[in-house]
Order: sequence, then structure tokens, then C-alpha cells
Amino acid sequence: MVLRAWLVDAPDMRLLPSASAPPHPRIRVLVVDDNDGFRESLAALLHGGGVEVVGTAGSGPEALEQVRLLTPDVVLMDVRMPEMDGIEATQRLKAIHPSIGVVALTGMDEQRSIRDMLVAGASGYVLKDSDGDEIIHAITKAADGEAVLSPSVTSSVIEELTEALERERRRARQLEEAQGALLERAGHRQQLMGRLSHELRTPVTVILGLAQSMRRAPMGAEALDEALRTMEERAQGLATLVQRFEGAVEAGLTEWADVASITREIAGADPRIDVRVPPEPVMTTLNRTAGLQILRELVDNALAFSDPEQRVEVEVVSGEGTVEVHVHDYGPGVDPAAVDRIFQPLEQAEELHTRVHQGAGLGLSLARMSARAMDGDVVLGATGPTGSTFVWIVTASRADTQRPT
Repeated sequence: MVLRAWLVDAPDMRLLPSASAPPHPRIRVLVVDDNDGFRESLAALLHGGGVEVVGTAGSGPEALEQVRLLTPDVVLMDVRMPEMDGIEATQRLKAIHPSIGVVALTGMDEQRSIRDMLVAGASGYVLKDSDGDEIIHAITKAADGEAVLSPSVTSSVIEELTEALERERRRARQLEEAQGALLERAGHRQQLMGRLSHELRTPVTVILGLAQSMRRAPMGAEALDEALRTMEERAQGLATLVQRFEGAVEAGLTEWADVASITREIAGADPRIDVRVPPEPVMTTLNRTAGLQILRELVDNALAFSDPEQRVEVEVVSGEGTVEVHVHDYGPGVDPAAVDRIFQPLEQAEELHTRVHQGAGLGLSLARMSARAMDGDVVLGATGPTGSTFVWIVTASRADTQRPT
């Protein structure tokens, strides 16, 4: 080590004047190192170079206490120490005394620690085998609020710091994008809740009004039957709306399920549905309740926009690691002007003043929300004057034709 060789060659502990000698003859320094011999030798070297060593410490906690008592200008901090290393000690020290200078003492094999020390707040670093002038120069720069990096390892440390900075930049960009998405979702959620509140309040108001009318005055048999029928329809609409949201909420709870079985179950609910599925089970990891709701939304949408005499076709397409469920109708197709908004909450393909299909405009939005919660999607595969095809996609990472072992 150059430092030890210098001590042997200069037993009187004096440094010859040099161009790098500090302009501040009385910089107050605390020396921190867990090796007693090295710590004392380093203190003697600094004293001989015109630096005032106000104290020494053999550990991180001791260093924090000594700084509190002695208020040095600069702390020469060893990186590797038991109990509390130099990185943690520097973090705590800079939190309490932001203006104090910290110079890290490192070895050639401690480049990652060097980066962490700089991030913790060190002004610079020098190698333990640096010559005396280089160490004193680093202390002087730290006292002036400047930084010094030992040229022996500077290039590799700068490369690591550059990579770390780029990672932080990427993370910052991701956070900004996430924040933007959250703000957009918040806007959609507010709009969704407003429409949902309206959709819930309207049937409840009707039901309450009819119930109050029935209680206030007797009704004839025909009027009573009409009132009860209206109440039943409104209550059924509420139950359907709640069921839709339950499916969306449960989508994140997955299980091992058969897409072919789900498709057959939905197809059996209406004689207008033709179904084509492979003879063998098509197993995927998804939430069965959510899967039923996704497919029900797509089939209900297809039935609603098809002529009553037309059929709706549902087909399960199973490929190498993929599963898709195609729902095809023979309706008028989706207006090209409406393609970009049909999956938005509260939107429908029909304009309000020409609407003939009732609903809250939530079906496709909830279907897509549930599918994406299971890493899949719902998309418009094709549309035209002879009909439309909506596709429920189960991602390749979740699709398989055999049960995992």
C-alpha cells in the first residue's frame, strides 16, 4: 500500500509541499475506519499534511456521535464496517448535517459500494492505497463543496452511475405514464359512476313510486298487474346490472377452467345461438364467473343488434398456446364513426336520438375490463353491412390444452 510505504519512508509524518497541498491549513477532519492501525496511520498522515484531525471513529454509530460532538468539516469514511457500513452512516450523517463533506475510502473491489456512497451523499472517493497528496486533495475539495473521484476507478463508476441514472429516468417516465393513466381512469370512473348512479336511481325511483301508489290507494286488477309487471322488469334490470359489476370485480380471481364448457353454457341460453367448439376440453387459467359474464355480454350484444330471424354464431378457436372465442352476428355492422368509442364506458354504437336498443352502454366496456384483468382482451375482429365479429382473447401465457403438472 502506498500509504504504508509513505509512512515508513517519512517517519516524522511530514509531507513535502506540493501543488496539491490544501489552501485551507486547518480543515477539521474526522477519520472513520474499523482497522485501528490503518485509522491511526491515516490520522498521522493527515496531520503531517497540515490537516487538523479532530477525532477518529471505528464504526458508523461512533462516527455519528463524534460528528455531533466535534462538528468536523469533512469525514473520511470507510465503506466496509461491521454494525453499520459507511453507506448507511453517510445517509444518516447527511440527513442531519447536509453541508458536511464526506469522502469515501474504498478498495478496488468496491465499485458498487462507491456508487451507493455517492448516492448516499458522499462528495467523492479515494482508494485506500492512494498516495497522501491525493487523499488530502480530496479532503480539500470536499471542504470547498466540490467532488473528487479517484481516476483509478472513475470510468467504471461513471458507467454504473450512468446506467443507474438511465434506470431512474425510465422509472420516472413509467411513473409519469402511470399517473396519466390514473388521471384518465379517474375521469372515466367519475363519468361511469355518474351514469351508473343514474341507471340505478331511475328503476329504484320507479319501483318506489309504484309501491307508494299501491299503498295509498287500491288499484284495479289490470292496473295492479301492469304495476307489478313494471316493478318486476325494473328489478330484473337492477339485478342484471349488479351481476355485470360482480363479474368485473371477480375477474382477478382465477382458476383452471374449460372455455368450451363456458361457451356451451352460454349458447344453451337462447335457441338462436349456434356454437362450434372442439370436442376436447379447452383449459385455461381464468375466472369462470368472469368468463361467463364476458361471453354473455358479447352474445347479448350480438342478439340485440341482429334481426330476430337471424342466428348468432359462437366459435372457440384453439391454437398453439392460444384461445379465442369469436362471436359473430348478422346485424347491420358497427358504424365506422363509432368503432373507436364502442368500448368506452357509457358509450353505444347508436346515437341517443335514434337509439332503439336500451341499456347503460356498459356491456362491452365491462367485458373488456374483465378480460384485461385476466391478461386477455376483447376486440372488434371485423364489421361490415353483413354483420360483426367480436373476439374474446385469452393470452398465450394463460392458454394451454393440458392441465399443468
